[in-house]
Amino acid sequence: MQMKGPGEAIIQPSQEVTEALACGKPVVALETTIISHGLPQPRNLQVAIELEGLVREAGAVPATIAVLDGVARVGLDKGMLERVATEPGLRKLGFRDLPAAAALAASGATTVSATAFLAARAGIRVFATGGLGGVHRGWTDDQDESADLDMLSRTRITVVCAGVKSILDVPATLQRLETRGVSVAGYRTGTFPGFYLHSSGLPVDWRLESPEQAAAVMRAQDGLGGPETALIVANPVPVAEQLDPGLHDRVLAEALDAAGREGVTGQAITPFLLGYLVEGTGGASLEANLAAVRGNTRLAGRIAAAWAAPALEG
Repeated sequence: MQMKGPGEAIIQPSQEVTEALACGKPVVALETTIISHGLPQPRNLQVAIELEGLVREAGAVPATIAVLDGVARVGLDKGMLERVATEPGLRKLGFRDLPAAAALAASGATTVSATAFLAARAGIRVFATGGLGGVHRGWTDDQDESADLDMLSRTRITVVCAGVKSILDVPATLQRLETRGVSVAGYRTGTFPGFYLHSSGLPVDWRLESPEQAAAVMRAQDGLGGPETALIVANPVPVAEQLDPGLHDRVLAEALDAAGREGVTGQAITPFLLGYLVEGTGGASLEANLAAVRGNTRLAGRIAAAWAAPALEG
């Protein structure tokens, strides 16, 4: 494996992203784990292109992020997107993996923690994803918790998501976000979304009705100062596109039982449970996930446009 030489830039925004940021134009970061590890070929590439198109329709510039040959690319061209979608053995990179990947010229798709970090370092304020990681069930036994939460507690970025993955301990995750000072607001909802489901049934303290309100909260964050924490805009999947709640609960219970019997733990638990849900629901969970990602991407583009509007008008 070839190592990177001294003086090479580790983070390289594309020319389009660089020019957009320099002009104060809206930019939306997109992660790539869903493309490399979450969807089958060739649909994954089609979805990647579709999501970038949704950002552009909202008037913003897409900045899909991945690490290729040790370089964190913030904004991918078509060839780079194809690599992420088709290259065998592509790593899944969290924030902690970035230094090793850079030094060893490795390639990988970025998770929420890595994407949030790289986007913020590049100067991007808005990030769209499907669902966040969080506190795993059985935390009192193994203390398994996603690095997403720690990164969002020290990164000034707005994340538009459909809540946290429903395979997790959602109440414990919300409690941890509160403890770490991460602001959470529902978008046109008073309850926290349930990822595949429109609602988890858990309340949120704040409700936003428009992209302009979200941008106003972002400006208030900057005006107050304090810790560089994130804003989570929790955007529910539409009721008509959610996974059937009864089917979700039944298959998830079966998946948890199967994981316990087979001794699946640690980093293997999330892909195991998500894969079980896809198979057990006949692919319906995947469609609900994609519906959520599309909605989040559209909304993120509109929030980014509202955030950039004062600078562009000035």
